[in-house]
Amino acid sequence: RDRLRSRGLGDVYKRQGITGFKAEEVKRDYLTFDEVKLLANTPCASPLLKRAFLFSCLTGLRASDIEKLTWEEVKKFGEYTRIEFKQKKTGGQEYMDIPAQAVKYLGERGEPTERVFSGFKYGVWISTYLRKWCDAAGITKKELTFHCGRHTFAVLMLDLGTDLFTVSKLLGHKDIKTTQILSLIHISEPTRPEP
Repeated sequence: RDRLRSRGLGDVYKRQGITGFKAEEVKRDYLTFDEVKLLANTPCASPLLKRAFLFSCLTGLRASDIEKLTWEEVKKFGEYTRIEFKQKKTGGQEYMDIPAQAVKYLGERGEPTERVFSGFKYGVWISTYLRKWCDAAGITKKELTFHCGRHTFAVLMLDLGTDLFTVSKLLGHKDIKTTQILSLIHISEPTRPEP
């Protein structure tokens, strides 16, 4: 919109009754708690993809941040593990304590400058392997992408009772409105069966 105004086009559109473009609502797929467990117990043709994707489901990290994560960014404090990293997309500095379930997907500790998920490179191949892995696990009704790992993390955190503000900060969102979209998924579709 600002670019249109700078070119003198904003007023032209306004006079014609065009006030903006509405983006089409997109479906945001995510995995339920049981589906994450299914994937964890299902072999994947790419063990590296399996580790990286499940790590995303348990931490909410983007593929770009998982790809560049180094061992010097993984800190141990007694029994606790924290990752301290700069988000590739936003440039924001993040400090995230990660659960023991996620720590096991880090693998064996390497040299400080070595990448944790060495060899993982986000690309088109991921969708193919992810689809085959999901099919093998019996998850066939969802169009999963690597980014669904982030959605999964957010919805699972909301299911556990984590407030929206905290989930927003854990995801590194600059604007809570971005997180609110995911909370609508949580309200409309519970991810765990009732006890």
